Amino acid sequence: MMREFRRARRRNVPKPVAVFDLMTEQVIGRVGNLSESGMLLVATEPVVDDALYQLRFHLRDERGQDVPIDVGAHLVWSAAANTPGQAFAGLRFLTIDREPLERLRQWVNAGPEAE
Repeated sequence: MMREFRRARRRNVPKPVAVFDLMTEQVIGRVGNLSESGMLLVATEPVVDDALYQLRFHLRDERGQDVPIDVGAHLVWSAAANTPGQAFAGLRFLTIDREPLERLRQWVNAGPEAE
């Protein structure tokens, strides 16, 4: 039996949510899952292990509005995906402003029934 050791609750993202690299202004992939402390990125562009990134993605709030979430993130690990040209990458958030963090926390804790 496999046990979960993460400290923060994670929520899968059922619909594609694009992730933008703010330095290149390019989409580098989509969110796989999110917590208030990190994310699984399904990368469609090459990523560099142990690199620092400035990223933006949007979450839908309770009114149905897309809210931008900007984070500074450290790429902790990556692995090739089964789909050619894609990779999975685990990122730990280093910086996020208070208001977007609270919105992210609310979104994660709302669960899939909030979709």
